[in-house]
Amino acid sequence: MSKNITHGYHLVKGRSHHAMEDYVVADFKQVDDNELGLFAIFDGHLSHVIPDYLKNHLFENILNEPDFWTEPEKAIKRAYRVTDTTILDQAVDFGKGGSTAVTAILINCQKLVVANVGDSRAVICKNGKAKQLSIDHEPSMEREEIESRGGFVSKFPGDVSRVDGQLAVARAFGDKSLKEHLSSEPDVTVEMIDDDTQFIILASDGLWKVMSNQEATDAIQNIKDARSAAKHLTEEALNRKSSDDISIVVVRF
Repeated sequence: MSKNITHGYHLVKGRSHHAMEDYVVADFKQVDDNELGLFAIFDGHLSHVIPDYLKNHLFENILNEPDFWTEPEKAIKRAYRVTDTTILDQAVDFGKGGSTAVTAILINCQKLVVANVGDSRAVICKNGKAKQLSIDHEPSMEREEIESRGGFVSKFPGDVSRVDGQLAVARAFGDKSLKEHLSSEPDVTVEMIDDDTQFIILASDGLWKVMSNQEATDAIQNIKDARSAAKHLTEEALNRKSSDDISIVVVRF
């Protein structure tokens, strides 16, 4: 089935002085009689250890959930929780910091299950129209939940809302020092793949800070090669002065 589907990715390190903290997965895997497309972006902050750990373990944990095939949404939420608990338990080895995640699992090329924590984003394009499949977890949007856990949201210093004045996302893996005020519960969306489906873009916020969903889909509408499409989007983000790490996965139907 997957031979009609192409995928590719491209990463560019941002202008900061730390090492690249984005990691991607783009892979097809046979599980018994089922074919799974596994795609993800993990955008680390103050850490490349945690996104690297997610790259190597999160999908494995999801697929090990016994009810993955019958209740994928429930299984994914549990696997995210289990994975975050493991990261927090090993915080001494992993150090501080954390990571956002957006994962997309394509089941038998028919059903797409997207989950995310943080501000990396999944967008699907059908008949030229962009549709966002994930939710950006911004502190200002989740102020009530953060405050109910004893935390606060502040824009000082700077102009970006941050949890406890530190972290610019309201949900993430890791971040042990903030975890009382921070969730790692993913939002999960299911989308059916039909004849109108053209492609999916997964990207870290290095792209979305400078391009809207529709601008991103318009930019690669006519680029048939998935990897070239991903590269084109990173170049476009750089042209628009994105200074963050940028990582992009494109899956074309």
